[in-house]
Parts: sequence; structure tokens; C-alpha cells
Amino acid sequence: MDAQGRGRADNIDPADQWVLNPKTGEYELRLSPSGPQSPVPGPRRPASGERDGRPRGRGGPGAGETREMRQASGAQVPAPRSARRRTAEPEPPQGRRGRRPVKKKSKVKKVLAWTAGGTAFVLVAVGTAGYLYLKHLEGNVTTTDVGGAAKDGFSKDGAFNILIIGTDKRTGKGNEGYGDKGSIGHADTNILLHVSKDRTNATALSIPRDLIVNVPDCQTKQPDGTEKVIPGSENVRFNTSLGQEGRDPGCTMNTVKAVTGIQPDHFMMVDFNAVKTLTTAVGGVDVCLAHSVNDKDSHLNLSKGPHKIEGEQALAFVRTRHSWGNQGDLDRIKVQQQFMASLMRKMSSSDTLTSPSKLVDLAEAATKALTVDKGIGHVSTLKDIALELKKVPTKNITFLTVPVIDNPADGVVHKTVVVNPNTAPQVFDAIKNDVSFTEVKKKRKAAKDAAAARLKGSKSAPGDVRLRILNGGAVAGSAQETLQWLQNDKGVLKSENAGNAPAQLSKTTLEYAPGQAAQARELASLMGLPGSALKPGKSVTNSQGLPAMTLTLGKDFKGAGVSLTVPSKAPEVDGKSTADKVQCAS
Repeated sequence: MDAQGRGRADNIDPADQWVLNPKTGEYELRLSPSGPQSPVPGPRRPASGERDGRPRGRGGPGAGETREMRQASGAQVPAPRSARRRTAEPEPPQGRRGRRPVKKKSKVKKVLAWTAGGTAFVLVAVGTAGYLYLKHLEGNVTTTDVGGAAKDGFSKDGAFNILIIGTDKRTGKGNEGYGDKGSIGHADTNILLHVSKDRTNATALSIPRDLIVNVPDCQTKQPDGTEKVIPGSENVRFNTSLGQEGRDPGCTMNTVKAVTGIQPDHFMMVDFNAVKTLTTAVGGVDVCLAHSVNDKDSHLNLSKGPHKIEGEQALAFVRTRHSWGNQGDLDRIKVQQQFMASLMRKMSSSDTLTSPSKLVDLAEAATKALTVDKGIGHVSTLKDIALELKKVPTKNITFLTVPVIDNPADGVVHKTVVVNPNTAPQVFDAIKNDVSFTEVKKKRKAAKDAAAARLKGSKSAPGDVRLRILNGGAVAGSAQETLQWLQNDKGVLKSENAGNAPAQLSKTTLEYAPGQAAQARELASLMGLPGSALKPGKSVTNSQGLPAMTLTLGKDFKGAGVSLTVPSKAPEVDGKSTADKVQCAS
């Protein structure tokens, strides 16, 4: 009989059979012990050294006899020691063995469950290892094949980017009455979640739905297994990157890459029901209002001050637009970020993490709410993502919005926005290069110090630098462009174009022999190469048979003369906040 059936037979709630193991910080299934098995009597032949079926030696008469043998011979048989002990002392609580002293519980490892949420946000919460009905939960998750737009599988070793999409599709009970009943499901709420490699910080970048972008061509998978390329569109709202013309989440991922230069690794998508079910599962989310709100469009009616909301009321809160700030989407985004921060705090609270029933409800709600790419479509993979996310302190989770300006094409009526060309690139570069927007303790200080040391020391003259240039993933023609720039503008005359590299690289590298360190430092200074790009190695020869360094232009190469040095500090951004701060919607 399985755990579920057995629990019901004994009139026990299955959720109560999941016990927190303080050594691992994870829930384990603990079943009530079965009744003892009765021994099976049978004939017994005397063994060597026995007389009349009884052994000689220590123990005296009857030593080595079984209880059944002595009962058969009419001897007085005392009750088993376990039975005597039960009559002499109370039975210890379930989960303890014998009378062994109970250790004081160590601080339990918190199991932070993330989700991704409706018109607001989601947290992907699929709990702990071995957690309730793995295959059942697996069946709750919906997957979409977006081909090469998403990675195959999830790696715990590096930084990762997940695009969270909240659609405005009116599916689900009670949602047909909201707004556009016939919506095909556009990308209404969008968050690019970046988690740092060392797990010290994370950045949640909101992308406005009314941001004017160019949606690139998109290759989609059709229900019959065939592939279809959907032509791109220029100067359209970002939200049309999903649903419009049959576009799938992979199209939205490609649009994010085109706008920010950051490639999402995976996506998670939900509809209106997610906010309702997730907030109900955790017993409500705490919010604060700077003023009273009675919004006829979203049906939100709350007084000034703190409130605990869930279900329909929570959905109304994140959908409300006309009650905040200038009544536009940008101010609604700020309120949604406050809501998501509160949901994170609630899900990481001891009230949630120590309640098996809440965690069960949360796992059910989260898996039913999610549509993900096939690369992370297994509950075990979602669990791995959740456990990596829970390593990030809430004080180092930064919420911010893509820096934008009003769209000049709108005239005096500002309905849409465009990327701010002066401030947005620095934000995108910081995220792309894994730079935190909060002060964090660096775990990779030794590696950074070693990279910086490579730049220290004497430098050679530009005319003494001997160099081979290869294209290892940069835009076609980059090697020739760099060669001309170095020779004409910087005086590096002993340089040549060596064609394409044997393999593509994500980062530009400069390989040099020990005797070429001064040349390497000079070239790094001229090109703005970081110390991490310098790779000590073996000497190679150029086309003239002379020793030369090798510069391989990677996918991060931005053009001749454009520095590749990663900023050590992220830029200041208006309106940013962190998940540990309590704010009131205004």
C-alpha cells in the first residue's frame, strides 16, 4: 500500500506524514511502524554441542531456547522486555527511537520556493528533495518546445537568466470577466531574472509591455511537429512578442535578447490564476497602501494602511493601474514589484517553511500555474532552480525597470515608451557581466586579484607588439576591422588577420607566452581588455615564422576601440528597490 493510501486507512492526513529532518533541512516521508511479525515455529534439529535440543555451557538450563520452545514445555515465560518496558514507561513520541535523548533541533535550512506570477509575478516553488508525489507534480507542469531559444537543461555552476512572463489570457475559473475577454495571451508582465554565479545577489529587471521594440523573425514549433518562421515586426509594443501572429514564448525570449543584449536561458509563463492560487496557498500576502483605493476597473477596494490579501483580491491588487502614480503601466510595475517582494518574504518565512500542508498546497499551486520550456520541464529541475534561488539573501535581490523615455512618435499624448539610449546600456551591461546592484561580499576575490595582477608591470611600445587576430564568435569582419584600427590608429604594425578561430568563445581572450607579458599589458591597455581576458600560454608563430600573441575576438566583442573592461560597480537606477524592504503602494 502506498503512503497516501496507508495514511488514509489510519485516518492520518498524508501531509502530516512528511517530517522535517533537521540534519538535511528537507522533508522526509515517515510512516507509522507496522505491527511486529510473529515468528513461524517449526521442527529444530539439535546442533553440535547440544543435549536434548539444549546447548551446553554458559547460561544454564534453557539457554538458547526460543520463547515458543519454553512455552511448549510449560515453563514460566516472562513477558518480552519490550512489553515490560511499555507497561513501565510511556511510549516515546513517534520519530524517536527508544529512550535516546532528543537533540535540540539545529537551525533548519530554509527552503525558498519561487514562482512566477500572473499579471504580476511568479515564484517557482516546487519545494524540497523527495517532496510529495513527484510524478503527480510532474503532470501538473505544462511544457512548450521553443527549440534553440532555450537551453537544454539547467546548470548549477554558473549565472543564469530566466524570463518570467505573465500573460493577459483570460483562462481559468472567474477570469472571463476581466478586460479583454478575447485576448490571445500577450506578454503583459515581463521580468528578466538574473541570478549571479556566486549566488550573492539577483536582479529582477521589469520590461514594460508598452515598450516600442523590433520583434525579430521567430521560428516556432507547430502542433503537428513542423516548424514555421513568423516574420518579425518593427516599432511595435513589446507585449506583441507573444501571442500575436502565433508567436510563442521563444519569440519573447528572442525579443529580450534583441533589446537588451542579454540571452534568457529559460522561460516561465503563467496566467491570471497564478496570483490567486499562490497567494491562497501561503495564507495571504501582506501589502500596504499609502492611500485608499476603490478601482471600478480592477474591483480593488481597500482602505489606507496594511492589509493581507489573497485570491481575487490579490489579482485585483496587481491588475490595478489607474490608482497608482500617473495611472500608467510604469507605476503599476512598481506596485507589482512591491507585491512580489512581499510574496518572497512570505514564502521564506518560518510560518510557511515549517508547515507541510502549506508546502504541499504551494507545490500543487505552483506546478499547475506554470508553463515552462522543455529544458526545465521536470519537477526535479524546478526544485534545483528553487534551491539555487534560495541561496540569495532577500536584501540582495534588486528590482528595477528598463530605463525608458516617452516615445517621441506619440506627440503630446504619451502612450508608449522607448529605451533610454543614455542610461539603459549601462544597466544591460551590468546584468550581462554579472555585476550586482547591491553591495555584496565577493566570493571570487582571489580570482579577481589574480586577473588584476596580470595588468600590473611594465609595458612595451605599440610598435613592438606582435599579434595574430582571430574571429571566435564576433560579428563577421571584426578581425579585419580590429586589424585596421590597431595599425592605423594605435601603431600596432606587427599585426595580422589570421581568419576564423577553430571554436567560438563567449569572451574575448589574449593568449601570450611568458616573455610576451609586457606586450600583452600594452595591448590590453590599448583595447580596454580586462585582466581576465589575458591567458598565459605557449608561444605561437605568425605567417612570417616569428613568435606572436593570439587575440581571439569572442561573442562579447563590441567593435574596434570599444572597451571590454567590465565595470566594478553597477550604475545608479531611479526607482530601484530590494526584496527585504516593506513599501506602501502610492
